[in-house]
Amino acid sequence: MTTTTFRTEPFTCPSCVAKIETAVGRVDGVEKVDVKFNSSRVVVDHEEARASAASIRKIIDDLGYPVKSVS
Repeated sequence: MTTTTFRTEPFTCPSCVAKIETAVGRVDGVEKVDVKFNSSRVVVDHEEARASAASIRKIIDDLGYPVKSVS
């Protein structure tokens, strides 16, 4: 299991949290999604072989929340 943190542009509304958690949480291989509203971070526990950090980043970007960095 890998934990990856995605830093995004600041979130503007609480519904952003649910939108990201739902979309990323549906990905096969994602165990847990924790969106930190105040710090604009998305922390994801995932199996890299089934849900790569790059594929998760694309989902977040495609939802309209540009990812600034990944760690």
